Amino acid sequence: MATIAAAGENGGHSADLTRGKRALQALNFFMADMQAGIGPFLGVFLQQRGWATGPIGTVMTAGGVAGMLFTAPAGAFIDHTTKKRRVVVVTGICTVAASFLILLSQSGWVVTVSQVATAIAGAAIGPAVAGMTLGIVRQKGFNAQNGRNQAWNHAGNMVGAGLSGWLGWRFGMPAIFYLAAAFGVLAIASVLLIPERAIDHQAARGLEKGDSDDAGGGQAEGFRVLLRNRPMLILAVSLAFFHLGNGAMLPLYGLAVVGAGKGNPAVFTATTVVVAQAVMIVTALIAMRVAAGRGYWLVMLISFAALPVRGLIAGCVIEHWGVWPVQVLDGIGAGLQSVAVPGLVACLLNGTGRVNVGQGAVMTMQGLGASLSPAIGGWLAQLLGYRIAFFILGGFALGSLALWLGFAATLRPACAGDRTEQEPATE
Repeated sequence: MATIAAAGENGGHSADLTRGKRALQALNFFMADMQAGIGPFLGVFLQQRGWATGPIGTVMTAGGVAGMLFTAPAGAFIDHTTKKRRVVVVTGICTVAASFLILLSQSGWVVTVSQVATAIAGAAIGPAVAGMTLGIVRQKGFNAQNGRNQAWNHAGNMVGAGLSGWLGWRFGMPAIFYLAAAFGVLAIASVLLIPERAIDHQAARGLEKGDSDDAGGGQAEGFRVLLRNRPMLILAVSLAFFHLGNGAMLPLYGLAVVGAGKGNPAVFTATTVVVAQAVMIVTALIAMRVAAGRGYWLVMLISFAALPVRGLIAGCVIEHWGVWPVQVLDGIGAGLQSVAVPGLVACLLNGTGRVNVGQGAVMTMQGLGASLSPAIGGWLAQLLGYRIAFFILGGFALGSLALWLGFAATLRPACAGDRTEQEPATE
């Protein structure tokens, strides 16, 4: 009887695991609008209502700063809470409500409040989904499941952008806000399909059986772990440089082409997203396999190298067809990082119990660059023109390349730690 009961328990766990993985993938498909609201469509929407590029960049930066300040505390909260699914539900509701605020009014303070609320929600959902993934599949399965999650996330972005472009062209830009609300509701439904018992909340913070748990640890310990970890510091600064250039590239390229009268606002903006996300689906799956075989160092190097080339092409080709090379390179850079960054952080902090603090802290550095980028790019474009703005933005990634190559001896061994993930665990 005991054997039968054990078999039934194992079968139930296996079913929960399978259901949890599928629900995670559905959540990643629908959560794109929860992370970024209406994303790149916001700039075009505001431009149509008389906003200049400088103020557009400034309100986007306000949201980015808010998200940046919230990511590390959000990661610490995710490490401690056993209500990770509820975090996703609350952030989904807040994001939908914030997006609708912009439909009611396009005044400066309303748009700013909306962007701040959206950014804070996006900052919380990233560590929450990473934590749930780690809690369901554990460290040895994280690389593969995170790769699948990101492929589904990019597919959701691509479908959402395509639908947004068609709806914006057919019914006007406000229709995009309603689509974002629908995606938010479906994301909430998806996270509720994850069985609560499938999430091991100790594993979700980087503590599996055999690891010692410091029950009194907290947010401060998480930051100390980050500061003592040299590869983490190099990763964080490299990402700050990269996102300082990358953050403004997509919305600014849309503004440049649409402003020159070379594309329909909704359709062209949708095309920029669809092309990039289609490439990201493929690159996320490739990154998963390369990381398992050769580690994350090479994956990150290629992602950093894509941005200077992208900036050069964007500055030289402000034409409708330029969306293809510019956004293919976006897909390569962002697609590789979407898998490599969470996986690398999980490896570097495995066993510390502070994985999600680390995810939040690295996201803070990403947010530092990304939040400053729209303001810098917007004012550069207004004062010096779009071409010079793209050249300068692309040049910021040279700092990432210099750090990644200069500290290769330190980074290569640390970035190879994930290659043991797929080996069977020994009892």
